[in-house]
Amino acid sequence: MKKIALLPLRKDSKGIPGKNKKKLLGRPLFSWVLSEAVFSNLDAVYVFTDDCEILSFIEKEYAWNPRIKGLLRNDENATDTASTESVMIEFATKINYDFDVLCLLQATSPLTRASDINSVLDKIENYDSALTVVKTHRFIWNSDGTAQNYDVFQRPRRQDFEGLLVENGAVYATTKAAFLDSNNRISGKIGLVEMDEASYVEIDSITDWEIIEKLLANRLQKSKGHRRIDYLVLDVDGVFTDGCVYFGAEGELMKKFDMRDGMGLEILRQNGVEVIVMTSENSALVEQRMKKLQIEHVFMGVKDKYARLTQFLKDRTASFDQVAYVGDDVNDLANICRVGWSFCPANGTEVVKQQSDYILTHNSADGAIREVSEIIMKYNRRY
Repeated sequence: MKKIALLPLRKDSKGIPGKNKKKLLGRPLFSWVLSEAVFSNLDAVYVFTDDCEILSFIEKEYAWNPRIKGLLRNDENATDTASTESVMIEFATKINYDFDVLCLLQATSPLTRASDINSVLDKIENYDSALTVVKTHRFIWNSDGTAQNYDVFQRPRRQDFEGLLVENGAVYATTKAAFLDSNNRISGKIGLVEMDEASYVEIDSITDWEIIEKLLANRLQKSKGHRRIDYLVLDVDGVFTDGCVYFGAEGELMKKFDMRDGMGLEILRQNGVEVIVMTSENSALVEQRMKKLQIEHVFMGVKDKYARLTQFLKDRTASFDQVAYVGDDVNDLANICRVGWSFCPANGTEVVKQQSDYILTHNSADGAIREVSEIIMKYNRRY
């Protein structure tokens, strides 16, 4: 049974301009749902958009996972008046209805987990379609002043109130047969999958954005666990270097590195800690320096560091709990919040310091990595 997902994105957004590409905890908004989808039981995930910049991003950033695909949607179905169903029909037609189950995902529901998607896929095995809902214990009223869901003279306590199930707009799924018959995201015999109440918040305003960002950070941090550190992941600019780049007429000329950092990393490798470098930049100087340091795993030009690290760990049947991470800026935030131990150099950005487990006493390119190496060596002695 072929199970695929559709993640529709529009270039324009009236509420929050450029919403889908705006950084949420250091990652483009749409990447939160996308990465959960690709690590679910789906066979393929299509980003369906009129934004060529996003399509280019998909092609470059997620080449490591062939299940992620980009597809251009028509302009007439990318307006704010076009229905989601019309977008689904266009998409299904473009891929010649090559699916058994079609899953609709929403970028504005970044709290969606792979487990939520899997639950919907499991549910649809016995239904024609399924969707996610949340339980609300709020009392609902009609505009004429009558209560919808409780007796005002016998007001129930919250713990005794069954509540109502409300769509949260996160995940929908339909069988091919049901969709061909109805041209609707849900039809026939419909199954429900309950998600956390927090997932009811969708991003339609800056206030929603701020709430979701805090919820995501808290969720990642609550997932932290502590084990022996087997992997040290390092950013480059602002961690290995002082964040400065020296340019000449022919381009990048020089970056500053600290020799003491190299010795610290060598000692770590001798004691079974694997060193990984992950940077958003493509730099010949960095590439040369990492070869000199004999670091095998160097990932250059990585914009979505969280998804790439997730895949790296999955390939090794390892967990975030075994990782120490050093970062200094917003594109490191998701990993900073999630790994077993996170570090920020003394001269890192304030937003990263606020989320890090440990603020180093040394600046970048001035002994910060050596300091991390010594902390990890001391920490690992207990294992």
